[in-house]
Amino acid sequence: MLRILVASSKGGCGKTTIATNLAAYFALDGKNTVLVDTDRQASSQRWCEKRVGSTAPVLPIAGTRNGWSARIPQDAERVVIDAPAGIRASELTDLLDDVQALLIPVLPSRIDMEASEAFLGEVAGLSKVKRGKVAVGLVANRLKPWTTAAQQSVDEMKQLPFPLVGQLRDTQGYVLMTGLGKSIFDYNSEVIRSHQEDWEKMIRWLKKAA
Repeated sequence: MLRILVASSKGGCGKTTIATNLAAYFALDGKNTVLVDTDRQASSQRWCEKRVGSTAPVLPIAGTRNGWSARIPQDAERVVIDAPAGIRASELTDLLDDVQALLIPVLPSRIDMEASEAFLGEVAGLSKVKRGKVAVGLVANRLKPWTTAAQQSVDEMKQLPFPLVGQLRDTQGYVLMTGLGKSIFDYNSEVIRSHQEDWEKMIRWLKKAA
């Protein structure tokens, strides 16, 4: 069972978008997939509920109450955990139990990167991370790759203490699909396929972490 935690100390960075799209990818790949929503806003849980009846459903589990881990079915093959918004590194300890990979989305702005630097430093000091028990990867989110500013931000992110494992471009498509209980992987148009390619590096990295 591969468990992936998506977390950030910064609100509005696209954490839930990454969690839901990853869950959809695994479900569409034929894996029994669970999405644990530990955020009180319950956005991931509502997204799962909208997928009920689809050919690739994702089982939602409310993670705001104690004992949620015991409710994960034994036959689950992929578990994606959507962390609470604005979480502190010290609060990650319990969520990292049995987790193989931690994804941290970062927005391409100086303010966001500066806000993330202290958090990343604290994450690097967590016991399971230091011992190599959890692989940590950064995801550059909401990029405008055709701009010089975006490329400069990506170059700066590569200097942060964890590898940059994904670069996702900015598009309203994610917002629209999330509202429908869909994902970037539920469609196959030419435009959508170009966005799907943004995820390939991240998915390869996750497979190595399994």
